[in-house]
Amino acid sequence: QAQLVESGGGLVQAGGSLRLSCTVSRTFISNVLGWFRQAPGKEREFVAAIRWSGGSPYYADNVKGRFTISRDNAKNMVYLQMNSLKPEDTAVYYCAADVKLSGTYGADYWGQGTPVTVSS
Repeated sequence: QAQLVESGGGLVQAGGSLRLSCTVSRTFISNVLGWFRQAPGKEREFVAAIRWSGGSPYYADNVKGRFTISRDNAKNMVYLQMNSLKPEDTAVYYCAADVKLSGTYGADYWGQGTPVTVSS
């Protein structure tokens, strides 16, 4: 029923760009949507979030100025445009719904993940 499906991951050289897409179920339209990532041996970490209704997006400090989250309400899609990619951005990226914007970032619903590999 409720689902989040990511796509757009792949391999890119450092300094390059990649655009991730997430198809969201209409169940989550009024929710806060976002992106998290998890690298091998590390905890899942917050990347970016946006309210479906609009407003200023939220970004982790280490992606601020490089990544841009956006959504297309008509298509029920959320995107993560990643520019100036670094090897440390390598991770599985997850689309998430019901993102918590206070305290430690988290979410209640997750997509299956799409891997991103940034080579040196």
